[in-house]
Amino acid sequence: MKWVTPDQLKRARQIPVLAYIQAHESGNLKRVGREYRLRDHESVAVGEKGWYWHSRGIGSWSALDYLTNVRRYGLVDAVCLLLGERPQERSDRVAAPAPRAPPERPPFTLPPRNKDNRRVMAYLQSRGIDRDLIVDCIKRGVLFESRHYHNAVFLGKDEHGKTRFAAMRSTTTKFMCDAGGSDKRYGFLLPSDNPSSSEVAIFESPIDALSHQTLCKLGHMPAFDGWRLSLGGTSTLALEHLLKQYPQITHCLVCTDNDEVGNMVAAKVTEIPGITSERSSPVYGSDWNDTLQAVKKAAHIASRARDTPSL
Repeated sequence: MKWVTPDQLKRARQIPVLAYIQAHESGNLKRVGREYRLRDHESVAVGEKGWYWHSRGIGSWSALDYLTNVRRYGLVDAVCLLLGERPQERSDRVAAPAPRAPPERPPFTLPPRNKDNRRVMAYLQSRGIDRDLIVDCIKRGVLFESRHYHNAVFLGKDEHGKTRFAAMRSTTTKFMCDAGGSDKRYGFLLPSDNPSSSEVAIFESPIDALSHQTLCKLGHMPAFDGWRLSLGGTSTLALEHLLKQYPQITHCLVCTDNDEVGNMVAAKVTEIPGITSERSSPVYGSDWNDTLQAVKKAAHIASRARDTPSL
């Protein structure tokens, strides 16, 4: 029997319908005034505030509701399609009907690139991330700014350098979403300075991985010479694939968020054969960017105190 976790359901519900349709059904949109209509479903209007099916009188903001109500996907298939993840599976003593074929992954599509990366640079630096580390990611071709919405687009590449995964993060809102057709086996990866390193640190997001790298570079944490891998959420597919690529890796530092879901990922890692694992929770806040911003704020306050003359 196939099912999805509460975390998968929560993340799927956070994906806005307009972003999903523009990524996967852009050719099916036509502009009508200030909104869009579907070419194959003209009664369905789509805009920044969500979708509305005029002939049925229903609508919502989320892409998940759109897939289940308009496109008639089952809930599990819709969640897995939006996240690019596999469903959970469990056995059942009662004979179940033959499982349906999993939904096909849509073609992998990247948003068009902006002419420069200035907004992404400014946004990531505002989150406390070291400028040189951002520039290095851009030069290595694993980060760029999208043209239309100026999102930060973090890329995951396969063994041959081909882009297979993209995580989009808004520089102005809380929007985040994987590009259509992304393959979760290929996460955003910060390579080790030591190619023979036997360690990898895993994070839920690219920003957390870069935050951890910044903390180490600035001397706020002990140096770490291993690989840093973003899972793009809570799936361990990227970690399992990396271990196949680099069999010398035998130890995993689990740097997922400091919450129930992050602890769940840590428990899943302990079940992966061939490696040992160690939990490394963020020191402040719920994730490593919270920690980075707290540390930099404290350092700034201390610096101002030193510069203030005593009376």
